[in-house]
Amino acid sequence: MSGFLSALRLGVSSVVVASALSSCAVTPPGPPPKAEHVLYEWYDDGGPGEVKVKINLNTQQAHYTRGGRDIGWSYVATGKEGHGTPSGTYRITEKLEEKYSGSYGWIEGEFGNVTNGDAKPSTKVPAGQRYMPAPMPYWQRITGYGIGMHAGVIPKPGETASHGCIRLPKEFAPVLFGVTTMGTPVTIVH
Repeated sequence: MSGFLSALRLGVSSVVVASALSSCAVTPPGPPPKAEHVLYEWYDDGGPGEVKVKINLNTQQAHYTRGGRDIGWSYVATGKEGHGTPSGTYRITEKLEEKYSGSYGWIEGEFGNVTNGDAKPSTKVPAGQRYMPAPMPYWQRITGYGIGMHAGVIPKPGETASHGCIRLPKEFAPVLFGVTTMGTPVTIVH
């Protein structure tokens, strides 16, 4: 009987070892996950001092300070060729959480499919379709002629993409909106 128990123990041990090894089996690796760009970092201490914004058109990045202390940075997307964002020194003159462009938008079909992604209000709209003005949430105007900062798509960080406005990362725009005031200085440089 003891020979039988020894054989049984050996068999059970073999099964335990075999199943432990099979759970450690390595499957062939697939392609690595695509890296996502970090679009902004925010480390505002909420302390004293005025918030200032400095936008670099060459790097397509903005840097934020409060009382001279760095409080964050973000990618931006400024005016593409033919729609350049002007350099200069400005101040925020209007703040609206919800705003739509009076100059740009798209045309969409009956089921919401975009048929023209770069339309103006004057663009002829085919029958059965409609013009949709571009949303510009967390709008912060800096010029008298329609340039401002707002939430938007940054398709390729480091590259221009807008019609002249300064697009901010969608998740970051409400954060910046919450710490700026009317009169916050905005400097745009090359």
